[in-house]
Amino acid sequence: MNDKERDLRKNIGKKIKLARSKANYTQEELAEKLSLSPRYVSQLERGIAFGSANTIISVCKALNISSDFLFEDLIQSTNSKTLNDLMSQSFVENYLKLNNYNRVVLEALAAELVKLQKATENRNKEA
Repeated sequence: MNDKERDLRKNIGKKIKLARSKANYTQEELAEKLSLSPRYVSQLERGIAFGSANTIISVCKALNISSDFLFEDLIQSTNSKTLNDLMSQSFVENYLKLNNYNRVVLEALAAELVKLQKATENRNKEA
């Protein structure tokens, strides 16, 4: 396995873990839903194992995610930034745990912080 394939597997594994966390499943609970061992689910999440097409389809159905979510990095060009390049894993995990109201609040807060940052940068340029 080359470095690119290893990175893709790890990225897919992180997304499986992220979706599992959002669904509030433990590895054991997901394994039971999929008729797999918890150890195998752990290996999937760490990118050590890579499931068959049937396993991936089952994972997507159990976690209510699309295969596009898992494979978007493979489809994108190698020069495109991935989710991990843009924000920390812990931020994404916490964001996904928020209800819709708190997501709207966070998005509004982020927009305001960007405005403040730009204003500060403009003042510093003028000084």
